[in-house]
Amino acid sequence: MGRVALYSSASRPRRAHAVTRDRLPADLAQQAHDPDSQSTRADGRERRRAAWRNFYARRKRVLRVAAGALFAVLLVSLHAVLTPAPPRTTQKEIDAAVLRTLQTKPLPSPAAKAYEIVRPSVVRVRGWKRAPKEDGAETSVGTGVIILDSGAILTNLHVIAGAERVEVTFADGPTSEADIIGARPEHDLAVLKAREVPDDLVPATLRSTRDLAPGDRVVAVGFPFGIGPSVSAGVVSGLRREYLSLEGKQLLTNLIQFDAAVNPGSSGGPLVTAEGEVVGIVTSLLNPTERSFFVGIGFAVPIENAAAAVGVPPF
Repeated sequence: MGRVALYSSASRPRRAHAVTRDRLPADLAQQAHDPDSQSTRADGRERRRAAWRNFYARRKRVLRVAAGALFAVLLVSLHAVLTPAPPRTTQKEIDAAVLRTLQTKPLPSPAAKAYEIVRPSVVRVRGWKRAPKEDGAETSVGTGVIILDSGAILTNLHVIAGAERVEVTFADGPTSEADIIGARPEHDLAVLKAREVPDDLVPATLRSTRDLAPGDRVVAVGFPFGIGPSVSAGVVSGLRREYLSLEGKQLLTNLIQFDAAVNPGSSGGPLVTAEGEVVGIVTSLLNPTERSFFVGIGFAVPIENAAAAVGVPPF
């Protein structure tokens, strides 16, 4: 007797990847068979490429500048990384360099610096006597200092006393006649005004004597015996001194005593600080003999009194 065929009641398993074109969704199947859809995707990619090309064309210069700047920054950063740091200078090395410079190239002295500052303001003053038989005879020689750009010059009254004509010679050589426009006999001061002044006239800088003290460095500039301009250096020896002239005719008070060398012809010249600022007008020297020569003590009128003679407010 023949066997009856047995059939299982379980459904047959489906293959996981056996998806045929017939089983694709309708829209995908349509796209697979639709050439227009593929063309649309290609056109989209082409439009995106065209947009990038247009963007680059419009901003080409800006992009190139930005790229160049970025490249420069990268180069600087690379250089900073690769370049070793400079060696650190120690204080000992600095001191050695300064000492070496001073040994090979000495600094100018304080007196030299002070002179260079005040030199353009110093003038030589000469008095002349006009007489029928003595026309052109020089009666006196001294020094003056320019204190105003108008050409006002301070000197000693005794320098131009008795002169009928006064002549001043400026630092660079020009000469001019000068008029006496003021005097203070109690301080042995006179004020001159040059008739012709150079274009490059340099008035001196004045400094109050309030903070002046014995021992401070000072420099005297003038024309001792007509020679100059000459420079001598010293210190303030004392303040508020009194001096009686050799003739005993005049007592000068509130004077600055100093030991910088001065001689006849230095009268009327400036006494200046190490900074080249005028603190006094040289007026006399103490001389115990009948011959006029320096023995170590000179006197100057404080600049406050001198400035008042010109009508300049004393600081």
